[in-house]
Amino acid sequence: MPAPEETVTDPASDRTERTVLDARDISRALTRISHELLERNKGATDLVLLGLHTRGVPLAKRIAEKIAAVEGTPVAVGELDVTMYRDDLRSQPTRRAHKTALPPSGIDEKVVVLVDDVLFSGRTIRAALDALADLGRPGAVRLAVLVDRGHRELPIRADHVGKNLPSALAERVSVRLAEVDGTDEVTIS
Repeated sequence: MPAPEETVTDPASDRTERTVLDARDISRALTRISHELLERNKGATDLVLLGLHTRGVPLAKRIAEKIAAVEGTPVAVGELDVTMYRDDLRSQPTRRAHKTALPPSGIDEKVVVLVDDVLFSGRTIRAALDALADLGRPGAVRLAVLVDRGHRELPIRADHVGKNLPSALAERVSVRLAEVDGTDEVTIS
């Protein structure tokens, strides 16, 4: 039987925050995504995981660990910064740039899986595709996200989703990961 969702009221915003995924749920979702990637790719050959900053990077590393445990071989992992490719720099000019680090094997003719925490409007993924085009020519590009909350503004769809989470536009979905935030959970408020 699934654990009941935890509800907490945030006094600063007067919003009710509800936990929709805990650490075990996140681990199970990443395990499922890992197996789906292996099945669709027919193994880990020529697979490259590129985590989008900030929380996509630890998610990509976790997926790579799970794939390596199943396949017995390491999977190439990199980091992709899309800051300068975003279309909202005028309205949010204070974004901190991160590093882009491709695996030594590169991305040309590889199956590149973009990994992110939340898929919302699709604009971050559009920026990632633009950044990717400047870095090389993958054989295929796929998208894996922990949470798909809907409300697309662009025709972008995830190939692998940990949790579909229908939400209102006014709601906020927050992903917290141990590597960045000290805990693993997904909340909606």
